[in-house]
Amino acid sequence: MCSKEIRHYARLDWARRIAWVDFSRDQSLLNDLDLTYDQAMRRLHVLDRDGVMCDGVAAFVAIWTELPYYRLFARLVRLFKMVSVLESAYRPFSAWRYKRRIQSQACAIPAPDRIGGPLP
Repeated sequence: MCSKEIRHYARLDWARRIAWVDFSRDQSLLNDLDLTYDQAMRRLHVLDRDGVMCDGVAAFVAIWTELPYYRLFARLVRLFKMVSVLESAYRPFSAWRYKRRIQSQACAIPAPDRIGGPLP
């Protein structure tokens, strides 16, 4: 995710329920997750509360579930079984964003204070 998006969510994470990880600082974590750096940069990946790897819209829902203001939205997405519908829109968007922003380095990834810590 772009640093703006991460900062938005991290600011809402008052209870520090999410360990925000910057893969650009420590790529060894990717090996533990069986992900390449390229895969991590193409789509959002999250280990949910149960330790299950989620990506794409399911990863957003896992984040939203932990954040105030977004919890209700996460419940509605699950209740109305909208993950697959939203995923069909996210898939081409993430490909476009990767090509346009990540490869062009227009979306820099800030280094957090500590790996696993919230971004400022």
